[in-house]
Amino acid sequence: MIFPCEKAVWYYLPQIRADLAKELVKTGMTQSSAAKMLGVTPAAVSQYLHKKRGGQNIKSRVYKQEIRNAVEKIREGAEEAALYGIVCKCCQILKKEDAEVGGGNCGDVNS
Repeated sequence: MIFPCEKAVWYYLPQIRADLAKELVKTGMTQSSAAKMLGVTPAAVSQYLHKKRGGQNIKSRVYKQEIRNAVEKIREGAEEAALYGIVCKCCQILKKEDAEVGGGNCGDVNS
């Protein structure tokens, strides 16, 4: 049995963390600083950058823009609560795109 949002925890959130880490490092942030901002280890960021961790699915333009928005807010020092909303929106986008290609969605108990 798959519980509601289990798919989000196992697939979508690691993907979002990986994409945030990649974008943060692209903007010039060190891996160590990016790790601290995301609450993960520097080793995790390194694995994200080397595509050993975090899903490597093709993402839509809308999703990529949300990731860029999140990175901009992180770099501006936004409050965690503001980032939660962006991460939730990214998760909803991934869930919708997954459902469109037949992957179900994280709230479905049959996915």
